[in-house]
Amino acid sequence: MMAAAFVGLVESTGTFIAVSRYASATPMPPSVLSRGIGWQGIGILLDGLFGTASGSTVSVENAGLLALTRVGSRRVVQISAGFMIFFSVLGKFGAVFASIPAPIFAALYCLFFAYVGSVGLSFLQFCNLNSFRTKFILGFSLFMGLSVPQYFNEYTSVAGYGPVHTGARWFNDIVNVIFSSEPFVAGFVAFFLDNTLHRHNNTTRKDRGYHWWDKFRSFKTDTRSEEFYSLPFNLNKFFPSV
Repeated sequence: MMAAAFVGLVESTGTFIAVSRYASATPMPPSVLSRGIGWQGIGILLDGLFGTASGSTVSVENAGLLALTRVGSRRVVQISAGFMIFFSVLGKFGAVFASIPAPIFAALYCLFFAYVGSVGLSFLQFCNLNSFRTKFILGFSLFMGLSVPQYFNEYTSVAGYGPVHTGARWFNDIVNVIFSSEPFVAGFVAFFLDNTLHRHNNTTRKDRGYHWWDKFRSFKTDTRSEEFYSLPFNLNKFFPSV
């Protein structure tokens, strides 16, 4: 469960960044991103205390829906959540959604995940794609992110257990769950290579796009951060951003 929660936090981080991108907001400061992950961790803790069927995580499909509808208002999300809570009490409405054919859901998922995948690639515009270092990191991380989880999933489906099969079951579950996630493997490989291959070179720093991201590392650097990332009900006093 700890490994699944860790993978969920990594995937949620990417979804937060994708939502801010499609909502036409400024890049998310690290303090705001940490605040969101922290609240999600509290939600997972409460889920464990109450024994829910699944933990709290973001919906990647909703990020694609935001890109498709171009509606980035938090008020719309709050009203939609109220409708879902209300209609979940009535079984007839649940039966209507359950009767929708699976191919329709599959077609919608193809659209949603296409938008979510493309927003990650759109951030490459701030890097120097003519650099062979950038090309190697991009290609190698994408290849490993597709091949390694595929191997773990196929091995598990055939053998009934993962490739990591030691005497410690907890260790097996952690490693097999982590390396079965495509976003985590690709992101981890890219993060490791980007922070190890000639990263102290000034030219490399510019090729990585750091000169663009440095402008948004602090919450108070851009005046628009207050508009996009302030908490409702004056909660910024208790959970300030730096």
